[in-house]
Order: sequence, then C-alpha cells, then structure tokens
Amino acid sequence: MHSARVPAAVDRTLPETSGSGSRGLLHRPWRDYLLFLAIVGPNLVLLGVFTYRPLIENIRLSFFDWNISSDDITFIGLSNYREWFTRDDTWVIVGNTVIFTVAAVVGSMVIGLALALLLDRQLRGRNLVRSVVFAPFVISGAAIGIAFQFVFDPHFGLVQDLMTRFGLGNAPDFYQDPHWALFMITVTYLWKNVGYAFVIYLAALQGRRQDLAEAAQIDGASPVTYFRRVLLPQLRPTTYFLSITVLLNSLQVFDIINVMTRGGPLGNGTTTMVYQVYEESFRNFRAGYGATVATIMFVILLIVTVAQVRVMDRGTAT
Repeated sequence: MHSARVPAAVDRTLPETSGSGSRGLLHRPWRDYLLFLAIVGPNLVLLGVFTYRPLIENIRLSFFDWNISSDDITFIGLSNYREWFTRDDTWVIVGNTVIFTVAAVVGSMVIGLALALLLDRQLRGRNLVRSVVFAPFVISGAAIGIAFQFVFDPHFGLVQDLMTRFGLGNAPDFYQDPHWALFMITVTYLWKNVGYAFVIYLAALQGRRQDLAEAAQIDGASPVTYFRRVLLPQLRPTTYFLSITVLLNSLQVFDIINVMTRGGPLGNGTTTMVYQVYEESFRNFRAGYGATVATIMFVILLIVTVAQVRVMDRGTAT
C-alpha cells in the first residue's frame, strides 16, 4: 500500500509539531505575562505607594493619640471613634456635609444638563459660550473663592449693589449667618464646577440616536414627552457616571471653604468632614483624631459609591 500524501498547500497550513514549535507555544504565554507586568507593573507600584499605603497608614493612625507638634504617640484603641460619635459638633458637621453634597450634585447635574440642551443647537457664537461655561472648571478653587468674596461682601459686594439698585434692601450677611454662608459656598462651588457636568452631558447629547428623535417627531410627541420618554433614558448612563464623579469631587472641597469662611461662621457653620480633617490635624495638632474622621468619611463614601454602582448596573441592564 502506498501512504497518502498530504497536498503541499495543506501541509503548509498545519501547525509545527517539532520540539522547537512546542517550546514556542509553551513559552509564549510567559512572554505575554512578562510584557503585561512590564507595562502595568510601574502603575501598580505607584498606585500602591501613593494610594493604598497612605490609606492603610491612615486607618492605623486612627487608633492612636498623636500630637504632631511632638513625638508622643499613644495607642488608644477605639477612643477616637467613640469621641467622634459623642461630640456635640459631629452631627452639625455631618449635616453640613450632606446638605452641601446633595446641593452640589443635584445643582451641577441639573444646571449642566440645562446648559447642554440650550447649547446643543446651531447658534452663533456657541463655541465661545461653551468655552466660557467650561473655563471656571480649570481655574483654581482658591482663586475663585477670593473672587467670590467680593461678590458676597455685605458692604460693597456685587449682591449688595444689585439689591440696592432694585430697591430690595440690604443683602444677607453671608459671613455671619451659617445658613447663608453655606449657601454662598454652594453657589461658588456650582459656578466653578457646573462646566464639568455641562461638557459631559453635551458629549452625550451629540452621540444620541437621531432616529428616535425623528420617530418621536413623526408620532407627534411634545417636547416634554420626548425629553422624558426618549432623551432621558439615553442619558441615564451619563447621569449615573456624573452622580459618582460629582459626588467624589464635592466631598473633597477644601480650598473654597478655607479661603471664604475657614469653616465658620459660629464655629462650624460651613465645616464639612474633609475640612474637619484639616482642622483637627493641622490646627489642633490631633493627627490621630483627624485620621479617624478621614477613615469614617472613607467608609461612608465607599458605601455610597457601591450603592450608586449597583443602581447604575440595574439601570443599564433594564
């Protein structure tokens, strides 16, 4: 019998079975793995050194009483946590944080979406207006805080001048009333950061499905119906994304508060949890207690973020 010969064209397509070919297949995953480590490894090292190590060190420090003006550091267990839950000013500061954060998140998203809808049209000079709306986002918060001090000054500020011109009497004393002071901080934050939400929403609007808009127009849907039933569902992933990023940003606001009110008036009128970390650590020199506040804030933020992500997953799945 004659053995069947494999055609040359087929023979060239068969994988090599020699020892060298087998070694190449065995060693190729290791080369890919080493390449992956070479690319990602430095980033992982930096992430561990500058993110996770300080986080772990902060949690460890929260169990100590440490005055940073001296070298004395004493292990006190959960005493810092018990003090935080029993202090009179704790819930005032938590309330300030919640009010400011909710107002910042809702205000940024509502105003940003409204501006995006307004400027998502063929208008003369719209590119200039878009740049003007976004520009404050890249300006230092400290610089904006200094500028808005002149806006809200109770004697010669812009608000006082406008109220006098329109016969509305004197403006509220934004620097003495805690409620108006928190309102002032919130308005300043929104003026600086609403451009971020505006740009994200504008990008989402420009990527929306035009066929759905045309179908709604053919069906005779009103603008309100189109917005609620067609446009908002398309913007849902963007809204979830913004709710997380704006929340993280608003909880870290320090510069505006430090420049405009330094946490006052009346002690803790505009003090938020992140500003309390600074006050306890660097004004009162209680680094251990400041680390405790930071740890509690991290846990709260982690819980809220996980809840937001789960809601986002359910919303996008439906």
